[in-house]
This record gives sequence, structure tokens and C-alpha cells, in this order.
Amino acid sequence: MTAAEQKHIHVFMVSFPGQGHVNPLLRLGKRLASSGLFVTLSAPEFIGQSIREANKITNNDPPTPIGRGFVQFEFFDDGWDLNDPKRDSLDAYLAQLELIGRQRLPQMIKKEEEIGRPVSCVINNPFIPWVSDVAEELGIPSAMLWVQSCACFSAYYHYCNNLVPFPSEAEPDIDVQLPFMPLLKYDEVPSFLHPDTLYPFLGRAILGQFKNISKPFCILMDTFEELEHEIIDYMSKICRPIKTIGPLFMTSKVVDSNSKNEIRGDIFTAENCREWLDSKPEGTVVFISFGSIVHLKQEQVDEITHGLLAAEVSFLWVLRPPPKEKITLDPHVLPDGFLEKAGGRGKMVKWSPQEEVLAHPSTACFLTHCGWNSTMEALTSGVPVLAFPQWGDQVTDAKFLVDVYKIGIRMCRGEAEGRIVSREEVERCLRAAVSGPQAAELKANAMKWKKVAEEAVAEGGSSSRNMQDFVDEIVRIGIDHTII
Repeated sequence: MTAAEQKHIHVFMVSFPGQGHVNPLLRLGKRLASSGLFVTLSAPEFIGQSIREANKITNNDPPTPIGRGFVQFEFFDDGWDLNDPKRDSLDAYLAQLELIGRQRLPQMIKKEEEIGRPVSCVINNPFIPWVSDVAEELGIPSAMLWVQSCACFSAYYHYCNNLVPFPSEAEPDIDVQLPFMPLLKYDEVPSFLHPDTLYPFLGRAILGQFKNISKPFCILMDTFEELEHEIIDYMSKICRPIKTIGPLFMTSKVVDSNSKNEIRGDIFTAENCREWLDSKPEGTVVFISFGSIVHLKQEQVDEITHGLLAAEVSFLWVLRPPPKEKITLDPHVLPDGFLEKAGGRGKMVKWSPQEEVLAHPSTACFLTHCGWNSTMEALTSGVPVLAFPQWGDQVTDAKFLVDVYKIGIRMCRGEAEGRIVSREEVERCLRAAVSGPQAAELKANAMKWKKVAEEAVAEGGSSSRNMQDFVDEIVRIGIDHTII
């Protein structure tokens, strides 16, 4: 099939409206487009507004050429006003999103067919499992991009199918032993599965994907074979075929460097940090970011500021304002005189180009919430971490970063721990991660993982082969649909 024909093979992606979900799906979309496919990335309009503002996109922009293919955004109204207080209830919002999405997606897909771009494959990410149902109803094959680790995938699968004991109301503190994984303490299991979770609705949403796990013809994962080999092999045998195609941010960088057009899905406008980083010696800056959703208590922010001053380290800190739709959250306030005392050692930004910061030679370590995107970016940039997980898969990722991959120092055990990490602990961990024998050991381990990740995405590597196999399968599906 020629490139001209391939570009009419259309992949329609649907994302949960969160930065940690949009980013990997868009990275996958760019990779597919670079192989000659036409890709639509769809999400609710409220996040579309933020993406358009942050990336200077207008409604009338034509599809963006990427390699031999194209990428376009197509957002849909979720039926609620941006300032509707019901948005503060994710449980209510997920129900609303499914109600509207089941109506809008078929309309959008039909419209694409009417203008000569029939959809050959639908891809969704977790939290919106009903997308698989819509695809099935329309007779379109679907795949699912899992945006957490395979270890977490295994935990959800075993929980959903009652294959091993998990913490319960009767036994909230039991450990969990999953095949080919280290023993997980009760607070190292993805927290949405714990009976005391503050976010049971997120657990229900993710488990919904596992209840219809037979519908996607393929499970794509933003991980790489060498990182979780035994778990991936085992889950592929007992569940569904898994194709590891990560780290997606590394393949995306290759696509962007080979294309005249860079297309991003940032919800916030990233500030330029390069000049400041360039002014710092190699391996001296602590990068601090807790992602796009985690909102620490003000008291914890205060302790981190005091710890930073006491440790006398340089730092680049992403202190994000609350999302517009979270009208009940108050912005963080820095202690009086904090920036003056930090002087040239500190820089505060509202958002940063995280991949660039982690790749910069001056970055020594990453104080992170341990979301999977951040975990993969740290691992594959060769940057040690200070693990500061809060909830969800973050607590499991922290376990692996510290105890399995051995590139991290644990600072806390998650939101369920219910404690504030003191300024003295912050200072001690910062010093250990930036200089001395422990810092050197963590850095050496991180650099090993960076090399393995680069080999996985290089031509002929495990992720590169899997990606090409998936593209070939979509092309085959597209041809079959055209013939029919």
C-alpha cells in the first residue's frame, strides 16, 4: 500500500481529559501518523480549550502533517458548563462523560466517514472503558493504550478476577503477592483498590476496562519489554496480547525531530527554562513537579520550601495553579521571603517542558509524584528520583523505582499515610540524591535503564518492532474494510 493510500486509513483516538492521558495518546498518534496514517485525537471540549490556548491552535486549523500522515484534534462538548460545580465530583463527571460520549462519538465517527475518512480503528485509554463498547457497536476494531505499568495492569486484572487476596474491609493491612512481582505492602497496591481509598470511583472506572477487556483486539502499553519482561509475558498469556511500545515520549521525540511540524497536547503553557538551566553546573539542579492533578496540602508545600533552603541546593519547581474546573482548590502560597532567600538557586514556574528539563545536563534528580509518565521519563532520561507518591498507581510506581529499578529514594508512602513529610526529611533526602555515594549509585542505575530504553525504541528494538507490527495490523484492517 502506498503512503498516499495509507493516509486515508483513519485511527480515531479518545482520551480521558487529563494531561497524563492526553500526552501518551498523542505521542502514539504522532508515531502512527509518521508511518502514514490519519489520526484524530478526541477529548472533551473543556480540555480542548486549554490545549488550544497553550499550543496556539485554532478551530479552523487543518490537520497537521506528521511524517507521511496527519494528526487532527476533534473535541466534543460534554454537556456541562465549565464552571458547573458538579465538575468537582469526578464520579458524577465520569457518568456524564459516558452518557454524552456514547451519543457524540458515533456522530463524530459517522461525520468522518461522510467526508471520505472512514475510521478503521478506535483507540482509548483507561477511565473511559465505554469507548470499547461504542467501537464494537459500530463494528470497528478497537485497541486500548494502557498508560500505567504492566505491574499495575496485573494488579487490576488479578483484583477484578479475584485471583489473589487483596486488602479488604475485614483485612485492610494484608500484603499482596502477584506473579513475577515483589511482595506489595497494603499501601503499595494501586490505592484505588484499597477499601480506604478516597477515590473509589476511579477504581470503578479502571475496573470497567477489565470487565470488557476481551473487546480490544490488542493492549498497547507505554512501557518496554526489558523493564517488565516477566510480568508482560505472564499477562499476555493469561489476559490479552500485549504490545509494549514505550517509552512513547522517546519515539515522539524522534518523530518531532524528523518533522517540520511539532504538535503538542499541553494543557498549560510551558515556560522556557533552558537559559536558567544552562547557567547551572552539571548535575546540581533538583527538578520538582507533582504532575497536573496532585494538589499538595499547603503545610506540605511549606515544609518542602524550608527543606530546600536548608539543603542549599539549586531547584526548578513547577508549582501549578489549580485547574480552572477545580473551583474549590486554593492556590499554593510560598512563605514570605522564600524566593529572596533562595536567590539565584531557585526558579519557580507554573508549567515546564518536563522532557527537556529531565534531559538537561544540569538536572541532578527529580522530586516526583511518581505518575507513570514521569516515571518513564525519569527512568529513560537517566535521572534519579525522590519518590513522593500520593495515590493510584503512584504508590506502586514508587515501590518499583526504589526497590526494583533502584533509582530512587522514598520520601513518603502516599496520601493514605496521612502525614506531612518534615523539612528535616526533605533536606536529608535532597542532600543524599544530589551528592555523595548514594547519589552516584542511583545515577549509575538510572543511566543503565536509559541505555536499555534507547535500544528498545531504536530500529529493530523490542518497542520499535511492536509498533511496526501494530501499524501493519491497522493497515491490514483498513484494507479489509475498504474491500468490504
